[in-house]
Amino acid sequence: MLIGVPKEIKNHEYRVGLTPASVREVVQHGHQVLVEAKAGAGIGASDEEYRKAGARVQDSAAEVFAQAAMIVKVKEPQAEERRRLRPGQVLFTYLHLAPDAAQTQELVASGATCIAYETVTSSAGGLPLLAPMSEVAGRMSIQAAARCLEREAGGMGVLLGGVPGVDNAKVVILGGGVVGANATLMAVGLGAEVVVIDRSVDVLRALVRQFGTRIRTLASNAAAIEAEVTSAAAVIGGVLIPGAAAPKLVSRAMVQAMRPGAVVVDVAIDQGGCFETAHATTHAAPTYLVDGVVHYCVANMPGAVPRTSTYALNNATLPFVLALADKGWRKALIDDRHLANGLNVHAGQVTCAGVAEALGYAFVDPRTVLGG
Repeated sequence: MLIGVPKEIKNHEYRVGLTPASVREVVQHGHQVLVEAKAGAGIGASDEEYRKAGARVQDSAAEVFAQAAMIVKVKEPQAEERRRLRPGQVLFTYLHLAPDAAQTQELVASGATCIAYETVTSSAGGLPLLAPMSEVAGRMSIQAAARCLEREAGGMGVLLGGVPGVDNAKVVILGGGVVGANATLMAVGLGAEVVVIDRSVDVLRALVRQFGTRIRTLASNAAAIEAEVTSAAAVIGGVLIPGAAAPKLVSRAMVQAMRPGAVVVDVAIDQGGCFETAHATTHAAPTYLVDGVVHYCVANMPGAVPRTSTYALNNATLPFVLALADKGWRKALIDDRHLANGLNVHAGQVTCAGVAEALGYAFVDPRTVLGG
């Protein structure tokens, strides 16, 4: 199979779909790889390193898209990239379609087969291709909160861990999954007062086993969320419903009741966000104010640490890239029902229930597409 790796063009996105080491593995499996010039610059990988790994380096994204049977990316295709997709071509990347009507419409119109990292599942019930970036984003969320709490950034001017004789800051984390657990790890490490809210008592038990009395845990309900959010210095939103739009757990009224200079970090913004006042921002302009509350809602947080996040992502995605290339997309999905759960759009049909429900499309069961 001929696999294409274009340079990412989303605002301040420095990751790349395949590292040189991953390219070497793909080539050893008998496949060809086209890499756009300077695609790996953000992770310090030169064009010459890609050539040594066996790739052909192309001058433009247009050449990569025109020739490749499968495109491997990191972030969702931007408008100019979507126009380059064609029927029968495979796209393997993060998509986050549920809150993105324009992207979904254009992917449907393209006729391409679009497999989303974030809905691929595992036998353990997890999301193996989302997990590494959730780990990165969860840890970064506390860094972002700490920075935004500084007065010059619009925050209330407090240090998360406080100092002797001065209270530490209260951090409320909505969701105790991969994002929440990693945010908790960082917040506890910095000495913050940490409250984690989740609807699963089993998840909360696991966090208590890990962190003990250094955190407080609460079962999720509207009253608990309101009480904790409105008294917090920082609130981290890390809730997720795979493939579907994130639930709006924090209302505009709750934000209005928060302390001036408090910070919200919406890690769920890729799926529409869990704050009613949230809208996606970029690394170039990461924050905005609503009722005196600083909102940090960058839709590609891990893109700011591309070396860490690209290698972490490739560790997870490479086996699936090889399966798709070795077997062809259809047989790879038939053989692996977990990979089949990643199929979001195929030949003008929406094959992810969460996306179909969120955007009003007819849902087509992937088994129908695969003939099973």
